[in-house]
Amino acid sequence: MNFRSDNEAPVNDQIMQALVEANQGFEESYGYDRFSVQFKSQCEALFECWVEALPLTTGTAANSIAMALACPPYGAIYCHEGAHINADECGAPEMFTGGAKLIPIQGDHGKICIHALTEKLAHSGVHGEHEVMPAVISLTQCTEAGTVYSLEELKALKALKEQYGLALHMDGARFANALVSLGCSPAELTWQTGVDMLSFGATKNGAMMAESLLLFNPKYKNQILRQRKRSGHLISKMRYVSSQLCAYLTGGLWLSLAQHANQQAQTFFQACQNQVEFIHPVEANEVFCRLSVDKIAALKQEGFEFHVWPGSQDIIRLVFSHATTADSVKQLIQAIKE
Repeated sequence: MNFRSDNEAPVNDQIMQALVEANQGFEESYGYDRFSVQFKSQCEALFECWVEALPLTTGTAANSIAMALACPPYGAIYCHEGAHINADECGAPEMFTGGAKLIPIQGDHGKICIHALTEKLAHSGVHGEHEVMPAVISLTQCTEAGTVYSLEELKALKALKEQYGLALHMDGARFANALVSLGCSPAELTWQTGVDMLSFGATKNGAMMAESLLLFNPKYKNQILRQRKRSGHLISKMRYVSSQLCAYLTGGLWLSLAQHANQQAQTFFQACQNQVEFIHPVEANEVFCRLSVDKIAALKQEGFEFHVWPGSQDIIRLVFSHATTADSVKQLIQAIKE
């Protein structure tokens, strides 16, 4: 029973069927197909604003192209120290920007500490042209700790963005999980709280290989198509990515898949909260908890798959996906309580 990652879950049947249907006949290439056009229209309806929508295949590409659009080579990108762009992208944002500097900011439970970021920005510029220039705040929603920024926290980041004239980027690899957790609208969670660019993920939530970069601020649109081409991410047969994204958004499928994943995580938390130490609040579909080394070994022996978190021997990460069954969660709960 796999709780290791939602990246390992199968493709949702409706999205797979959309791929089959997209494979009928000929379509224009390089993003001029009807599915890519439809995806942009769906995004504009969903977010209630103008949107530039770039279908992509990886979140790293979405994040890195966003950084290249908003940050010069001599710029600074502020992110949580555990953010994917800082810890898991092998220097891709630095490469795409031509050398921009990532400035990691501390914060509990995967969230940027507003006070720490305020202090960092307040002291920027002391060395003039000898230091990098503040350019971007990048936040992760949901965070790498499985937590969710509230609208109030996002408004605080928006205030800093506006005060210092920065771009605000959101890494939304698990954006759907955050949205259903908060119960707000896509607009409220993005451009209405200052987000200029969203790396909008679908792969972790039922797609085969479908991500996208959404722009809400036209200021950054001029070079986005060339940035995608130059980075090697302008796919000739774009319909096979865009058709997944269209199906993902049709009929609220993306939200129902995320709701299922979040609910499985909550079921686990509610059942085990008195027996297990939880490292972070359980707000979406990821759970970090502490178990004895012996219990971890026993769970693995019983066939449960999960990550023992790097740097520890007794903290595990459990990821509940759109394909996680209630029965597998029940078995995990029973195994932990034994």
